[in-house]
Amino acid sequence: MSVIFLSYLKAFVVGGLICLVGQLLIDFTKLTPARILVAFVVAGVFLSGLGLYQPLIDFAGAGATVPLTGFGATIARGVRDAVREYGFMGILLGPLTASAAGITAAMIAGLIVSLVFKSGDKS
Repeated sequence: MSVIFLSYLKAFVVGGLICLVGQLLIDFTKLTPARILVAFVVAGVFLSGLGLYQPLIDFAGAGATVPLTGFGATIARGVRDAVREYGFMGILLGPLTASAAGITAAMIAGLIVSLVFKSGDKS
């Protein structure tokens, strides 16, 4: 197998397993999707804080960074780096600095979609 195919396979399997956990939470608990999404971000922060998420990122690449757990890990890494550099103010500055590109891309995509498609009632 080629190295590229193997990296795609690892990303697919790990990302799929993360999504499977989310689907199982939707199917077998009374948690709302919004709470599950928040739980994934918090899990990413928690696992990153324990040093457990970076090895998963190193192994699976995009399979671990694209889901919301990866966003949580990005926030935790941003806080850690900013606290080292700026002290206490890094708690507020770090998450915004680390995730600015992703937040900006989401806002621009939302703006484009809102301009292209017409909203209306679901009936």
